[in-house]
Amino acid sequence: MEINYFFDTYAVAEILHGNPNYFEFAEEPVFITMFNLAEIYWIALREYSQNEADQIFEKYANAVQEIDDETLKESIKFRKEQKKKDLSYTDCIGYIYAARNNMKFLTGDKEFEGMKNVEFVK
Repeated sequence: MEINYFFDTYAVAEILHGNPNYFEFAEEPVFITMFNLAEIYWIALREYSQNEADQIFEKYANAVQEIDDETLKESIKFRKEQKKKDLSYTDCIGYIYAARNNMKFLTGDKEFEGMKNVEFVK
């Protein structure tokens, strides 16, 4: 069975930075939300030229998945349940989207280490 991955912003940033631990995921189909796209563009604008940042935005814009109301509500409930971990809205939405769509949540965010349905890569 093929595994699809939901790429946390952390994972995309590591791929952009050339982290060798993420090489095996670099050719996988990317699934993100518009919230991840905003974070990716923010990182790209900080670290690359405007032209490069725009190219990165375009590359990942096609990977954006729609989030339905139930996924959004479940994500916010999950964030409330995990409030001690201080997870971002973006991370919670991605994590719940992945779980609801039979995907692994690909991240190196320490707050997700050891959690169910997470592919944790540093």
